[in-house]
Amino acid sequence: GGAAPPPPHDPAAAITLAARSGPVAGAIAGALVGARTGLPGLPWVTALPDLGLLEDIASDVFWYFNRNGLQTETAEHPRWERRYPSGRFTPKPKGPDLRSRLRGSLLAGAIGDALGAKTEFDSIDRIREIAGPAGITDFIPAYGGAGRITDDTQMTLFTLEALIRAHAQQRKTGSADVVHSLQLAYQRWLHTQGVAWDRARGPQSTVEAPDGWLITHQELFSRRAPGLTCFGELEAYGRSGVRGTIERPINNSKGCGGVMRAAPIALWSDDLAEVFRLGAESAALTHGHPSGYLSSGCFAVVVHELLHGKPLLDAVAPARAELVKHPGHEEQSEALDAALALAEQGPPTPEKLESLGAGNIGETALSMSVYVALTTTDADTALLAAVNHSGDSDSTGSVCGNLVGAMYGEEALRKSWLAQLELRDVIVGLADDALTEFGPGAPGDDRWFARYPVD
Repeated sequence: GGAAPPPPHDPAAAITLAARSGPVAGAIAGALVGARTGLPGLPWVTALPDLGLLEDIASDVFWYFNRNGLQTETAEHPRWERRYPSGRFTPKPKGPDLRSRLRGSLLAGAIGDALGAKTEFDSIDRIREIAGPAGITDFIPAYGGAGRITDDTQMTLFTLEALIRAHAQQRKTGSADVVHSLQLAYQRWLHTQGVAWDRARGPQSTVEAPDGWLITHQELFSRRAPGLTCFGELEAYGRSGVRGTIERPINNSKGCGGVMRAAPIALWSDDLAEVFRLGAESAALTHGHPSGYLSSGCFAVVVHELLHGKPLLDAVAPARAELVKHPGHEEQSEALDAALALAEQGPPTPEKLESLGAGNIGETALSMSVYVALTTTDADTALLAAVNHSGDSDSTGSVCGNLVGAMYGEEALRKSWLAQLELRDVIVGLADDALTEFGPGAPGDDRWFARYPVD
C-alpha cells in the first residue's frame, strides 16, 4: 500500500510527494533535489516571489566561501559588514585621543595638586574640621585663592618644557642631552622661587637671563612650599655644576619630589625601557635613593601606556616589569603589590589609603595614587579620594591626577575646577606645543626656537 515512488529523475514528483508530509519535509526534499540537479532542473523557480533575494544570498554565500571568508582583506568588507554584521569590523566606541589624554593628565594633576594644597600633611580629622564631615569636596583657598597650584605642578611644567627643548635641539643639531635640559629647566624653576639667576643657573650655563616662553609667565614666580630636597640640591648644582646621577647619587633621599614631576617624561619615547630610564635619571638629579628615582621611572611608563589607551592594570604590568630589572627596586615593587592587593577590597577610604603610607616618599606617592585610580570609576571621585587622607595630600592628588586625567581625558574633568585652575591656559598651551614638537610636522622656524631655545 501507499503512494508509488516518483519516477527516477522527476524533481517535481519527488518534492510533491515529500510535501504531503508537511512543509519541513518538502523543504528538505527540495534542498536535496536542488543540490542534485542544480537550478536548471528545478520546477516552479520562476514563480517564486523572492527569487532576486534568494539569488543574492546564494551569490554572497559563494563569494564568502570562495574568498576564504572575512579573513581576506578586500574593499568589499564595509559592504559585507553592512549586509551581514558580525561585530568583527564594527568600530568600537572611541575613547579620548592623545591630545585629550595629555591635556587631561596635566590638568587633572594640577587640579589634584590644588585640591590638596591647603591641607598638605594635615590629619584627616583636621581636614574634616576645615572642610566639613565629608572632607575635601572642592577647592579650599590657598596661596591667595582657590585653584592655586603648588611646586608639584610648577616642576611638572618645567619638566615638559625641558623635553620640548631637548627634542627641538635633537631635530636642529642631531643630538641632545635631555637630562642636561631637565637640569637646566629645574634651575629656571629654582629662579622662580626667589634665587637670583646668577646663583641658580649653574656654571654649565652662560645664558645671561632665563629664556623661553614658559618662564615669561609671572604667576610661576611664587613660592609654594617647595620640597627642601629639591630646593637644596638645585641650589647645590647652582654652585658646583655637578649633577646627580643613578651611578653617583647626591644624597639618600627617597622623597616624592622626583615622582611628582615626572608624568611628561611619558612622551619622550615609545621604548618603555627608555622612558623608564629617563624617568629615573630625571629624579636622580635631586633624589639619590632607589625608591626616590625608580618610582619616577615606573610612573613615567604607567603614564605612557595610559596616554596610548591602555587600561590601568595593563599599564602597571609593563612598568613593574621594567622596575624589577633595577637594583633597589624591592621597596617600590612591594608598595605596588600592596596597592594592587588593597584594590581588591573595594572603593577607597582614608583609612585604607593611609595603610599604604603618607605619600611623602616616592614609592608610597605612586602606590597610593595607583590604588585610588584602580578603585574609582571617574576623575572627580579619584581626585577627591587622593587628597582626603593624613599625608602629603597635594602630591598624591597631583600624581593620581596625572593618572586619571590620562585615563579619562580632558572632557571628563569637572568644569568648575577647570574654570578656577591657576595657569590653565599655560598648561593647555604647553601640552599642545609638546604634541606639535613630538608630532610629524614640528616647526623649524625662528619663532619656535625662540619659544623653546636649544640648551
